[in-house]
Amino acid sequence: MAKTKTAFFCQNCGAQYAKWQGQCNSCKEWNTLVEEIIDKEPIKSWEASTKHSKKIAKPQKIQEIEVTEEIRLKTFDEEFNRVLGGGIVPGSLTLLGGEPGIGKSTLLLQITLKLPYKTLYVSGEESLQQIKMRADRINNQQANCFILSETGTENIFQQIKATSPEIVVIDSIQTLHTSHIESSSGSVSQIRECTSELIQFAKSSQIPVILIGHINKEGSIAGPKVLEHMVDTVLQFEGDRKHVYRILRAHKNRFGSTHELGIYEMYASGLREVSNPSEILISKNAEDLSGTAVAATIEGIRPLMIEIQALVSSAVYGTPQRSATGYNAKRLNMLLAVLEKRAGFKLGTKDVFLNITGGISVDDPAIDLAVIAAILSSNEDEPIPNHICFAAEIGLAGEIRPVSKAEQRIIEAEKLGFTTIVISKDSKIPKKDFKIQIKRIGKIEDVVDFLF
Repeated sequence: MAKTKTAFFCQNCGAQYAKWQGQCNSCKEWNTLVEEIIDKEPIKSWEASTKHSKKIAKPQKIQEIEVTEEIRLKTFDEEFNRVLGGGIVPGSLTLLGGEPGIGKSTLLLQITLKLPYKTLYVSGEESLQQIKMRADRINNQQANCFILSETGTENIFQQIKATSPEIVVIDSIQTLHTSHIESSSGSVSQIRECTSELIQFAKSSQIPVILIGHINKEGSIAGPKVLEHMVDTVLQFEGDRKHVYRILRAHKNRFGSTHELGIYEMYASGLREVSNPSEILISKNAEDLSGTAVAATIEGIRPLMIEIQALVSSAVYGTPQRSATGYNAKRLNMLLAVLEKRAGFKLGTKDVFLNITGGISVDDPAIDLAVIAAILSSNEDEPIPNHICFAAEIGLAGEIRPVSKAEQRIIEAEKLGFTTIVISKDSKIPKKDFKIQIKRIGKIEDVVDFLF
């Protein structure tokens, strides 16, 4: 009987070692090495299931390389298309991560059932009956969708050969295993090896593969960090299970922007695309409330109107608190320092709480002016008229700085019924007849005079 071969793998980065050691030399993390059984064969599952002969690559002059227009497979989900950069690229590998129960499987099954292409949906977590019950609940039946409940990569590649799908969906990568490695499913070596086989299959056959990945308690995708470097696109499905809204973001995209945002609403019958997010991000209060201001921001190419809420109160315990939800807390501290230095507002002895409604996080500096306005409104306990919105950045000298794509922000504000938008006096916008009033301001002191 042959001796069992073992090796030690880092659970954080996937580095391999012959013996155990306390710290990983690659990622410098402690106590992340785990012993696993390895029995690697030179032939991969995809190579064994096909007679594909690998072509020898030769170098070419850069002038001789022909560039063809990228063909994308469009889905009927516009939010999904937007986040991917226009659709699914043939031969690409996409990884979708998210918390348990957030709706990853529902999202991909819903997209799969609407696709006009022949699709193979492989599930290693649910039976065929469970998937059929979910499909009946979504109520989007499609004859081009084939369901397979399997975890072995060898059988999966055999069924791919038999059905010849145009798109393959794997739910999830942590449940797959290959017989060429003897460690258990979900281990670092199994995840890395199965992903490597799927990449080789996708690149050689030009069939796109979409993977679902679990996340760990730190919020990152489970398995070695190298997994995210191997795939072409990493999507994150976020949201609170206690609320109905879900957000789809691209953390990595080799074929498009990573600044796009897709918003969904969860129903019992599946996920509904939210085509106008500004409607859900702005509350419909009839009364004017102090401490709220509306900012015009842009995520990728999509303009959004978001509501900023601020609460300024006396510090009860002597040490003032600074808390921000959906906004950078360090930038909040900077804006409070600018307010005190340039506008004379003494907020050093007061608690300041900031919240962006809708459960989204925004890092656009264009919402600085709305943050300042909301804080001033709460401090003075005077409401800002609900027909005014803001789009400008605040500098350390107290100047109001211009932001990019000002025209798109103005058009979105005008479309949603705002009558006034406050921007920097240095903003360059084309000479158009906007129905909305454009108020240009140069210094933070002028903001105080304009609002109060």
